[in-house]
Parts: sequence; C-alpha cells; structure tokens
Amino acid sequence: MSGQWYKQQWLAVVTIFILLTIVWYLAALILNGNQLIKNKERRQQSWTYSQILSEAYAIKRPSLPAPHQVLAEIYKSVFQTRITSKRSLLYHAQITLNSTLLGFVLGSLLGITIAIGIVHNRTLEASLMPWVIASQTIPILAIAPIVVVVLGAINLTGLIPKALISMYLSFFPVTIGMVKGLRAADKMHMELMMTYNASARQVFWKLRWFAAQPYLFASLKVAIASSLVGAIVGELPTGAQGGLGSRLLSGSYYGQTVQIWSALLMSALLGSLLVWLVGFTEKRVLARRGEK
Repeated sequence: MSGQWYKQQWLAVVTIFILLTIVWYLAALILNGNQLIKNKERRQQSWTYSQILSEAYAIKRPSLPAPHQVLAEIYKSVFQTRITSKRSLLYHAQITLNSTLLGFVLGSLLGITIAIGIVHNRTLEASLMPWVIASQTIPILAIAPIVVVVLGAINLTGLIPKALISMYLSFFPVTIGMVKGLRAADKMHMELMMTYNASARQVFWKLRWFAAQPYLFASLKVAIASSLVGAIVGELPTGAQGGLGSRLLSGSYYGQTVQIWSALLMSALLGSLLVWLVGFTEKRVLARRGEK
C-alpha cells in the first residue's frame, strides 16, 4: 500500500513539473516574441512568425528566459567557473548559506527562550507576546537597510548584519510553534508528574520538551526558509559584496535576466535542501522516540 502511495506521489510531482515547464516555455515565447516584434518594428525591419518562433528562445537579454537558458547559466556558473570566482553561483550561495545558518541558529535559540518564558510566566506572556506578533508586521525591506547602516556605523559589517536580519524573520515561527508545543503535553501526564512532586525543571525536560518536539521541527522548517529569505534581503543593501542577493541586484542593474533567474533557482534549490535537512533530522530524532 505504501509503495503505491509513493508512486502516486512521484507521479503527481512529475506531472506538475511538466505542466509548469510547458507554461514557462509558452510564457517565454509570448513575452520574448513581443520583445522581438517591438524591436524589429522600431528598426522598421520585416518579420515573420516563424522567425519570431526561432529567435524567441535565443535572445541574450530576454524578458523571460527559457528554462534551458537558466539551466545553461547555472551549469556554466557552477561547473565551469572556479568556486573562488565572483561569477560562480557556488561562491555566492556559500556566502548566503553562512548568513542563513547563523541567523537560523540565533533565531531558533531566541524563539525557544521566549517560548519557555511565555509558557512559565503569565505576566511575560501578556507583556511580551503582543510585541512578538507586532514585530512581524514591519516589512523586512524597511528594516534591512536600517540594520545594515546602523551596524555599519559601529564597524559591524559582513556576516553579522545579515545574520541578524535572518534571525528577525526566523525567531517568530519558532516562538509560536514552541509555545503551542510546550502546552501540548497531556493533562493526565502533567497531573501524574505533580503527584510525584516533580519540579518545574523536571516537568519541562521529562514531559514538556518531548511533547514540543514535533511542533518545534514543524516551526524549524518554516524558520530555515524564512532565514534564507532574510539573508538574501540583507544582502541587497550591501551592493555587490557577495551572496545570492547581490547577484540578483547586479543582474537587475545590468538587465541580465538570465543571471537573475539562475540566482532565483539556486535560492530555491538551497531552500529546498535546507528544509529537507531539517525534515531528515526530524525523522531521526522522532524515530529514536519510537515514532513512525
């Protein structure tokens, strides 16, 4: 039964992938075709639909690059370029990954700490929880330049500002997930611990922490993706110093749409890998507890 379910799952994934690829090619044909027609009419050149069809997927700076153009750019910048070169996507991905992981760790620790305080102190819940929620209503695009400029004024540049922006985005889902998880402990088990005269620390480590783990990993998957977004956004105000964000920015400056889309696809692949790693860790940890 499980084997049939996996086959159906993979079939659905492949079908959606094929449909998205077809839609992408059609959109590229329409947008790039219109771009070619306008250019030829502006130059007063004659054109035919067969000519537009043959040239739509070969424009150097297309409005929408075709999938094979993006894949060719990724192959060139990953396998045919030295990793130490600023033209290498791996070079920029490594810079973004460093900021992402540091921000993720800091944000997770901050979120867990806040959640523990909220669960064990009602006054802290009433005073702090509204500010935690309100912090996420401020657009990250408005905060990122401020953080970079303020920390740059005190000579904190490079990794730290971007990690703090990542932390800002990643701590919130961890806080909410952990608060829910720490309060998800079975009431009968809580009463049993109380009959044993267990301390708050014993209740936390022997009951609440294990009840919160499934909620924690679910929130960590959201947090790692948010942390990657924060790292990329944090790289935008730094110009062309490095990272996938600066790669996107330089591509937009010079109209290199293929470069932009290759950086976007690399970001998506990196985010998928990070979420998969968190999910893999979740399975290993929960399996040790005897859960399937």
